[in-house]
Amino acid sequence: MNWLEVSLTVNGELAESVADVFARFAPNGVMTEQGVKFLDDEDEGTATGPITVRAYLEVNDQLEETRQKLEESLFYLGMITPVPTPTYKQIADQNWMEAWKQHYKPILIGQRLLILPAWLESPEPKRIPIKIDPGMAFGTGTHPTTQLCLELMEVHFDQSQIQNRKSEIVIDVGCGSGILSIAALKLGAIKVLGVDIDIESVKNSRENADINRVGEELILGQGSVTEVLSGSFQFKSAPLVVANILGPILIRLFDAGLADLVEPDGEIILGGILDHQAESVIAAGQAKGLKRNGQRQIADWVAISLKK
Repeated sequence: MNWLEVSLTVNGELAESVADVFARFAPNGVMTEQGVKFLDDEDEGTATGPITVRAYLEVNDQLEETRQKLEESLFYLGMITPVPTPTYKQIADQNWMEAWKQHYKPILIGQRLLILPAWLESPEPKRIPIKIDPGMAFGTGTHPTTQLCLELMEVHFDQSQIQNRKSEIVIDVGCGSGILSIAALKLGAIKVLGVDIDIESVKNSRENADINRVGEELILGQGSVTEVLSGSFQFKSAPLVVANILGPILIRLFDAGLADLVEPDGEIILGGILDHQAESVIAAGQAKGLKRNGQRQIADWVAISLKK
C-alpha cells in the first residue's frame, strides 16, 4: 500500500484548525511537528516556532476525490484566515520495524564487550555480549556516553582481576535500560543494585536483564542516592558505583551523598557529561573526597572515573 503525505506549516493558532480538516480525510490520524528551545542543559525543552501538520491519504481509486474534498475544506478555512498551499509527497509503505532493524548493528566496546541487538547472533564469539532490545524506550548503547562508561568499567574489572578482587558489588544510579548493570555482572560483579527514579526504567532494566538471562543477582528498585543511603535496599555502598545521567544532575547528587556510596579505595564512573561540564563535575567530586582517576571522550561527550 502507498500513501500520499499532505503537509502544511502554519502558526500555532491555525494548527488545530488544519489538523481538524486533515483528520476528516486521514483515518490513521494526524501528526504535528514543532521546534524545541532549550534554556539550559537540564531543560526539558519548550515548543517554539511554526507547526507542521501532516496526514497520510491512502492511494486508491478514491484518492483524487479525497484530495479534492480536502482542498475544498482548506479553501473554506482560508476564507476565515489565510492558509498556505499544502505540500504533497508520495510515501511507499513498508514494515518500518524490520527496515529499521537492518540498520541497527552490533557495537564493539573496548577490548571485550559487544552490544548486540537482541535478535542477532554474535559475530564476535570471543567478546562478552550485552543484548539490548532497541525497540524499548530507553538507552540502547549507541550513545557515546554509554560506550565511554562501558570502556571505563571494563578497565575497572580488568584491574580488579589483577588485584584478585572477586567479590565485587556495584551500584548503578539511574540505571535506565540496565545496560551498565548487565555489563557489570558479565564483567565479573557478583551482585548489582540498579536504581532509577522512573519506574518505567526499572521495568525496562528487568526486561533487558531477562533477555541476557540475568536473574536475582541484579537487584532493581525505584529510587536514587537518598534511598540507597537510607537503607531501602540490600546494601548502602559498593567498591564500584556508576552513574550515567547528566552533568548538572551529577553535581546535585554529590550534594545528596553520591560520594558516600563509594567504599574506601573504591571507584565511581560518571557519564552523561558534556566536555565543558567535566571540570565542574570533577570539582564537585573532589569536594567530597574523591580524586581524578581517568577520563575518556568521544566528540562532545565525556566519561570520568574518580577514586576514593
